[in-house]
Amino acid sequence: MRLFLFDVDGTLVSARGAGRLALTQALVETFGTAGAVDRYDFRGKTDPRIVLDLMTEADIPPASVRARMGACFDAYVRELERLIGDGARVQLMPGVADLVRALARRADALVGLLTGNIEAGARAKLRSTGLLPLFRVGAYGSDDGDRRRLPAIARARARVTSGQEFAPERVVIIGDTPLDVDCARACGAVAVAVATGQHAAAELAGHTPDLLFEDFADVERTLTLLTGDAR
Repeated sequence: MRLFLFDVDGTLVSARGAGRLALTQALVETFGTAGAVDRYDFRGKTDPRIVLDLMTEADIPPASVRARMGACFDAYVRELERLIGDGARVQLMPGVADLVRALARRADALVGLLTGNIEAGARAKLRSTGLLPLFRVGAYGSDDGDRRRLPAIARARARVTSGQEFAPERVVIIGDTPLDVDCARACGAVAVAVATGQHAAAELAGHTPDLLFEDFADVERTLTLLTGDAR
């Protein structure tokens, strides 16, 4: 059995900037400033890392940032839910719906999430897609601000859910940024990169993922490669 862990933004869906807008509003509401949010690179970062980076750069002591992190994310989720509304703003990436459903039907696969989003944010972005119940486990930015620590959390939850151990080489981490590839490499998982986010395939190739896709539109081919021996 294999554990397939999907990133959210740029891999499964695009919320068309709602996350950045919501966090900007929440930072101003909580800390009185959004810092240098317009030039900050969100790609592949966990939500807590983003807040800590932006606010410490704005000269707010790290201890103060951490103390108000919960209030910031409460405000963020409220604004995110407002911006997303009925989900019309959320766009599924090519082939993703059929791919996730096909993996979820397999007896030899457990499908989950591994994302820098806090859990409430990930759920808000995925709710309208109908796919959320298919992700049986998850590890989120709200679990740990260090993305490299999330695979161990996902594996532990997968063991509880399935009753099986997942050796690192039986874990497949799927994302659209170099930091997703780095996360997989750091824990010995299979690294799968897809160029549906803001990194081109040529750029992702430079980070040597085990598998690289332009997108998942060809679901049959994608399934064959994901469930084969990527190494």
